Amino acid sequence: MDNRVPPLAAGPGPRRRDRHGRGMRGPIAPPQVPLAASRAEVFADLVQDSVERLERRWPQLADIDFLVLEVPRLDGRGTEGWSDEAVPLGGIIPAREGRRARVVVYRRPVEIRTKGRDERAALVHEVVVEQVAELLGLTPETVDPRYGED
Repeated sequence: MDNRVPPLAAGPGPRRRDRHGRGMRGPIAPPQVPLAASRAEVFADLVQDSVERLERRWPQLADIDFLVLEVPRLDGRGTEGWSDEAVPLGGIIPAREGRRARVVVYRRPVEIRTKGRDERAALVHEVVVEQVAELLGLTPETVDPRYGED
């Protein structure tokens, strides 16, 4: 037998397929699919949904910044209202010196206290309502008439 085709060199070029011939692995889901969203992005979306729900009733909320932080700070700024026993789920920073008022929701304490997405969404909305009520000097029931309902 005369073999006139030289063997292919296994050089350092890019691999086109994996060793089983099935092709290169790609992402599990495209970026626009919710599966590809991180937990932080999903949590920020829950906060945004809650804010949009309240803005329909309270248009002045457009002048307030809503932030999501991982955990509360321990450096003494903005932590006067909590002790070792109770970790806050949210907080407010009043407007001053040209800065807008801010409502902060702490992601990790909320996630730890909830089991599923629906429960998490309800707690996020509760925290946002409580913080907005405190900032506006109102009761939570005034800010959202459905506050406290299961």
